[in-house]
Amino acid sequence: MNFVSLIEAKRDGFPLNAAQIRLLVDEFTAGRIPDYQMAAFLMAVYFQGLAPEETRELTLAMRDSGEKLEFPPDTRPLADKHSTGGVGDKVSLPLAPLLACLGFRVPMISGRGLGITGGTLDKLESIPGLSTAMSPAQIVDQVQRIGIAMAGQTETMIPADKKLYALRDVTGTVPSIPLIVASILSKKLTENIQYLVLDIKCGRGAFMPAIEKARQLAEALVELSEKCGVKTGAIISNMDFPLGRAAGNWLEIRETVDCLEGRGPADVMELVTACARRLLLLSGLEPDAEAANRKIRDCFASGAPLRKWEELLQAQGADMVEYRRRLAAGNLAPVVLELRADAPGFVSSLDARVIGEIVRDLGGGRLTKESVIYPEVGLDCLAKPGERLEAGA
Repeated sequence: MNFVSLIEAKRDGFPLNAAQIRLLVDEFTAGRIPDYQMAAFLMAVYFQGLAPEETRELTLAMRDSGEKLEFPPDTRPLADKHSTGGVGDKVSLPLAPLLACLGFRVPMISGRGLGITGGTLDKLESIPGLSTAMSPAQIVDQVQRIGIAMAGQTETMIPADKKLYALRDVTGTVPSIPLIVASILSKKLTENIQYLVLDIKCGRGAFMPAIEKARQLAEALVELSEKCGVKTGAIISNMDFPLGRAAGNWLEIRETVDCLEGRGPADVMELVTACARRLLLLSGLEPDAEAANRKIRDCFASGAPLRKWEELLQAQGADMVEYRRRLAAGNLAPVVLELRADAPGFVSSLDARVIGEIVRDLGGGRLTKESVIYPEVGLDCLAKPGERLEAGA
């Protein structure tokens, strides 16, 4: 096969068929297409786009490039959530144990942070001893036993996505809706879930700053996910401001515990509730929003999500004695600088992008995939726009 002809076809706006797309993915994953040729293809897609049928075939070819999770029959539905990422976005952490307590099985395959957006795996790995490296068989076994696993992408799961994303990241082709859709859904379809809720961020600290682009992405994701047999809902949420009052890996673990105790920041609790409610309605476990909200409130009040969280940590090797010691210790950073208002007034704005850049530059995020993460650093007790501050507060 002359791969140059496929690049030229897409460059000139011609559609590719399923066999051609699958050949490209399979050969690139196997190392038989060099990076420079695939980079040219990705740039052609960036400018010419993909038809819905092409996006579907690309997604399925990426999904089929490695192992999939195979679950035995069970009355508990399989569900997951995906966020496009933001600053202070720790929603997955309290949501996953909540969902397990609401009757779902949750095989959550998560990612790492890059740039200003935090990664669920980096936050989890700030817990001493906890491992997110699990084989597909280990993920399935743990989900069947306790209803939840939070793990990273393995070498044998979706290898095509791993290679393609690394190339997109260094070729300026990340913000392409068809490529984003294929990357997200290839991972979710690998989990063999039945229900999916998507949290699409828009605003200054988001991957898609403009609401119009966020809507386009949400619609494309929902349409293809539904066609692939997964009942899917999407939420578009604001990322002009950081989510919650903490930004930084360990600080967000502390805030997660606050949420699981039912006393987390209002914006985080609202989004966790919205995601859980959508899945309860999609799955038919609850008949309407009022019943779903009541079930979520009762679940938090029972303390079950916090107990499930600790069960998850223990199952994945966390040192629970050290974990609890760190929770009780407060800030773990070697240097703490307090920033206080020098005059009374109202908070007019808090730029999520700037906050994310500060956390990243302190060592809490990555400039490259090889960057070392310092989990203790971050910003805490962030004020919210509209709040009144007194001098010295």
